[in-house]
Amino acid sequence: TKWGADTVMDLSTGKNIHATREWIIRNSPVPIGTVPIYQALEKVNGRAEDLTWEIFRDTLIEQAEQGVDYFTIHAGVLLRFVPMTARRMTGIVSRGGSIMAKWCLTHHKESFLYEHWDDICEIMAAYDVSFSIGDGLRPGSIADANDEAQFAELKVQGDLTTRAWAKGVQVMNEGPGHVPMHLIKENMEKQIEWCHEAPFYTLGPLTTDIAPGYDHITSGIGAAMIGWYGCAMLCYVTPKEHLGLPNKDDVKTGVITYKLAAHAADLAKGHPGAQYRDNAVSKARFEFRWEDQFNLSLDPETAREFHDETLPQEGAKTAHFCSMCGPHFCSMKITEDVRKYAAEQELSEGEALRAGMAQKAHEFAEGGAEIYSKA
Repeated sequence: TKWGADTVMDLSTGKNIHATREWIIRNSPVPIGTVPIYQALEKVNGRAEDLTWEIFRDTLIEQAEQGVDYFTIHAGVLLRFVPMTARRMTGIVSRGGSIMAKWCLTHHKESFLYEHWDDICEIMAAYDVSFSIGDGLRPGSIADANDEAQFAELKVQGDLTTRAWAKGVQVMNEGPGHVPMHLIKENMEKQIEWCHEAPFYTLGPLTTDIAPGYDHITSGIGAAMIGWYGCAMLCYVTPKEHLGLPNKDDVKTGVITYKLAAHAADLAKGHPGAQYRDNAVSKARFEFRWEDQFNLSLDPETAREFHDETLPQEGAKTAHFCSMCGPHFCSMKITEDVRKYAAEQELSEGEALRAGMAQKAHEFAEGGAEIYSKA
């Protein structure tokens, strides 16, 4: 939250989930979401086939009474959709989706989440908890993007959305995943149509699979694009995605990347007020107000550190140049000098440039008009 997260998901697994969540909720200044099936699975010692509606229901109520704001529930993973994933490059990559797929196949029954959807809605309405309808069959690789399984689940999400609304429960729909740039728009258009313009919430999407260690960038590209097309919330990705658990620096990098992607999307959509901050940073940059430029940025600490690597002196914070161009080649400093000269001579900037060029031409002629002068 220090770096601008608008909401936090508690994806805890293992022991002491209840106590962990209690501390998170008590100390968080932003809404908290969970995936209740994770705790329910711990109650049956990790055996998905032993899950029951009753265990899941009790877990929902337990978490709702703690004050969780929204639940991710993978009710769109239906028995008939599981075979559609058999030929995928990466199968089912959602933890919640794989848990429910295994339960469905073990019992050869329809998902108890889908079968008890109306009961779940009543619990959610009673505790004023919102839905994040999970995309348990989202593509986990570029090769699987926009396939039959993904879109079959998305259509069911639309049906579940209207049923939740009928019960007075707020809904957002989770989306992919891994999607190349040319297929992103189709995802957004289908979600708007099939889910009746309910808010869309995407995990990126990653636009290529070739950059482990840099997936905050591969996904940030997709996040900016789908945000432009109408996505309502972006789930950040860290550099550790697909590699391991992130540390504090990874979290910071991921959040800043996604704040940047969201802002870029707001600019592209013409969101009212989105450009004010850009204008403020640009004006501070042109006027060499370094401290203002740092403090108006998404990450003031890193901006200041990068500047001070080469110009650490305090006087450099008011200097009219940086280490990129130095004092004699800074385009903004030159522009500033032109404007100052124009004001002193009571000329327009264009007139000042012409006058300056004429002066230099006269100096060249007076100096002998030689292209090369002797050293």
